[in-house]
Amino acid sequence: MTNILDQIEYNQWANDCLIRTTANMNSDYFTKTIASSFTSIQKTWIHIIWAEELWYERWNGCSFFTEYSTVDYPAVDNIWNKIKELSASQITFLKNLNSGDADKKISYKNFQGEEWAYSLRQMVQHMVFHSIYHRGQIVTMLRQLGVKPPGLDYLVYVDETSGKKRK
Repeated sequence: MTNILDQIEYNQWANDCLIRTTANMNSDYFTKTIASSFTSIQKTWIHIIWAEELWYERWNGCSFFTEYSTVDYPAVDNIWNKIKELSASQITFLKNLNSGDADKKISYKNFQGEEWAYSLRQMVQHMVFHSIYHRGQIVTMLRQLGVKPPGLDYLVYVDETSGKKRK
């Protein structure tokens, strides 16, 4: 269980580092059209928070069908607040698990109405990897805009959260 909690805490840290950079950049860059899976930094963030909420709901045995749009999250602050809310919910959920719960299968229905089941451990890992992938896209977009992105490597997280200084 410690491993999946660490994954979520890393995910929270990485989201926070990158959203801070997003908040500090030129505000026009947030919605600027850039060729990628999602056509702006805003839309990529919206996809990340939507997917993180989808998986959180699935951890709880629910099938999530809500969609988010730029109307729901027009500014960086809206996204940042949602990230903090989701992270807090995810951490609370994981801290309240009993021994062995991380390996129990959880069923949900996908968007085609098909039933799937995975362990919580697999769902958490998938969600974290999914967010890493899309944060990487935001990093690339920032670089294309001339904005220096933060280092989001896992070992940077380990060093920063343990108080180590990087050389």
